[in-house]
Amino acid sequence: MSQHRITVALGSAVLFAAGFAAGQAGAPTQSKGVSGVELRSIDLTDEIDSTAKRPLRLRKITVEPGGVLGLHSHKDRPAVNYFLQGSLTYHQEGRPDVVMSAGEGIAEGKATTHWAENRGTVPAVFIAVDIPK
Repeated sequence: MSQHRITVALGSAVLFAAGFAAGQAGAPTQSKGVSGVELRSIDLTDEIDSTAKRPLRLRKITVEPGGVLGLHSHKDRPAVNYFLQGSLTYHQEGRPDVVMSAGEGIAEGKATTHWAENRGTVPAVFIAVDIPK
């Protein structure tokens, strides 16, 4: 590869990283307008060896219009979600924004760091299943 191509490639990577960092810099760190109800849970200690002292949890989460889920990571807390009502705009590190709506699902693994907001006029309601510590 020529020196010019290497310089352009490195410059593009730096600009992308700087732009991404700037985009997450203003991300809210606190949630607001969010409520959750645990529907069911099972302690996984005796179910799977690698999940000792961790539950498998099923929750119903509601994010009111204008509400936000603060910036957080799913490292050590994998989750899958299914949307029942409304929509949420997800702002995930390293990825374009995604709007999740009723009837859609999303998986959040150890590489997921994100925040979300309800830009709509109705509450966003989804079922969340995770394995928290």
